[in-house]
Amino acid sequence: MVQASAKMCDEFLDFFMGKVAALRATMSRALVCGRSVTAIRGLVAFQPISLDELIKIIGKAMPSGLPDDMIPMRLFKEVFPVVAPLILHIINTSLSSGIVPDNFKEAVIQPLLKKPGLDASLAANYRPISKLPFLSKVLEKCVYHQLLVFMDENAIFETFQSGFRALHSTETALVRVLSDIYLATDSGNSVLLLLLDLTAAFDTIDHEVLLHRLHHYVGISGLTLEWFISYLTNRKMCVRMGSYSSEYSDLPWRVPQGSILGHWLFSTYILHLGDICRELGVHFHLYADDCPLYLPLNTSGRLSISNLTNCLTKTKTWMSENFLSLNDQKTEAILFAPSRHSDSSLIDCGSFNGQLSASVINLGVN
Repeated sequence: MVQASAKMCDEFLDFFMGKVAALRATMSRALVCGRSVTAIRGLVAFQPISLDELIKIIGKAMPSGLPDDMIPMRLFKEVFPVVAPLILHIINTSLSSGIVPDNFKEAVIQPLLKKPGLDASLAANYRPISKLPFLSKVLEKCVYHQLLVFMDENAIFETFQSGFRALHSTETALVRVLSDIYLATDSGNSVLLLLLDLTAAFDTIDHEVLLHRLHHYVGISGLTLEWFISYLTNRKMCVRMGSYSSEYSDLPWRVPQGSILGHWLFSTYILHLGDICRELGVHFHLYADDCPLYLPLNTSGRLSISNLTNCLTKTKTWMSENFLSLNDQKTEAILFAPSRHSDSSLIDCGSFNGQLSASVINLGVN
């Protein structure tokens, strides 16, 4: 175990911030441009919520685990009937003004060892677990509900993105990919599956690019866009270990992990990936930052492999231009043959031959 101290907290903070800064330094922002949505109407303003809606949200809410929350969750729920009108006023004031309170944007990071047995003295062996104020999550949940309705009504979601949507899950994502693979192999084709790995995906996101996506891809404008600008501006984080803490540091990039909106924002950020895959005829099914690409192959495999290679090249270029880092060393590939008795060696997978594995793990399933 590492002995906690204020110095240790500062070192972890420097490491987590420095890692992301170094990644971003290897990339360059592309000219920010893109399609415009064909939404029936834009989302110009959030609607105020009712007391009944707030009561339901609070009733289903999980504790934030943030040490700075002034009232323990159990006590908060006991006194909630008394303070509910005040909390409702805070929430609705934020929605109607386009301003997120600054103290809602302060995250506490607690380092967690990635795997048992790793060297606990190396900061690289830890992942940053982010915790946010409870009321900030309540506010985000109110926003999230309205965003889901708007996205569904205007068919803006990526069809093959199963992350954090109603009736979409890791199970539906896996079933769809496996179904496509079985259909292809039953037809006598092999299928090459690539599992792309992103490094610190949420942490490197660029706020300017994200706001452009929200405006031009989703159709968010007016007070709603101002709310998101406020949400992303002046975010801070500190590292806390036991009773020790670092100073707060500004976060000029990233979407907050541990938040309600983080995964939705990331899914919006990468909407263009689907366009790249469709353009080249490559199948895909995303779940947040998990990106499987796959394609049926015949015995020659040449044209399909070329499509997949071009798709991967375009994807890597697009990611680099949008401050996302594809980790080539952790990208895996597997070839599914039409039957157990098929000779998969007849399929030339080109540059992917050296990456082929006998088994891979996708969304936690081997």
